[in-house]
Amino acid sequence: MPHIGRQAVAKTDGILSKPKKFPFETNFWQPAKTSVSPDTRRHRGAHTRDAELFHTDQIPKLCVAVSELSWLVSHGYKMTSSLKLVGDRHGLRERQRLAVSRSACSDEDRQRRITHAVPVAQLGNERVIVDGFNLIITVEAALSGGPLFIGVDKCIRDLSSVHGSYRSVEETERAIYMIGKALEHLGASSVMWLLDRPVSNSGRLATRIAEIALQRGWPWRVEAVFNPDATITSSTAVAITSDSSILDRVERWADLKGHLLATEIPNAWMIDLSSGDYF
Repeated sequence: MPHIGRQAVAKTDGILSKPKKFPFETNFWQPAKTSVSPDTRRHRGAHTRDAELFHTDQIPKLCVAVSELSWLVSHGYKMTSSLKLVGDRHGLRERQRLAVSRSACSDEDRQRRITHAVPVAQLGNERVIVDGFNLIITVEAALSGGPLFIGVDKCIRDLSSVHGSYRSVEETERAIYMIGKALEHLGASSVMWLLDRPVSNSGRLATRIAEIALQRGWPWRVEAVFNPDATITSSTAVAITSDSSILDRVERWADLKGHLLATEIPNAWMIDLSSGDYF
């Protein structure tokens, strides 16, 4: 048991889940000549201080923090208060805490994710359902040189967030083509893309994805829904996501991000926070 002040952390039944969104609704965009709204930052890369915050001399501390946080949530402690305790103990900055929280999970959740994972090599003739923003933003970040983190569940996550509005970057179309070519090569029989309808510019992105699919002859559908998490978790298709709240409920999922990084972006900035083994 780690000596990190367990009496200071409130217990709960489990890790906090994402807030529920509006009831399910879909909208399908027919291909049209349009462009995705550009991002004023142009790239989804590293922030100014990331080189310092995630320097190699910081990694051992971050690994220990991930291990401690995973231990706490494994023993029923609340994620929010546990993260504050661990973050304060190690003097972590905001982005470091975000990386730690996205890399940690309980032993139970980690085992479930491993058990329900489908190797990407087995996606041939499978129907696939894609958590659109989750996948595209990570690939954009990888292509832009942003930091990516391997968590204790071996999933890869970035530090970006939508915050109600998505803006494309210079790497957006390259990311879509890269994803499409990988799914074509792996032999997926059909692909359903889901985007968060309440997020602004989701319609523009959906239209552009549909255009590219039509041009390449890819068997894709693109929809925007109010609650993509519910749609994905209720589907029998193989989910492409690293969203923890989806992974903990979906029947089957595949690590397409890991495949893309290994085969297409081998020089991406990868930070492995999966080690630690509870000290």
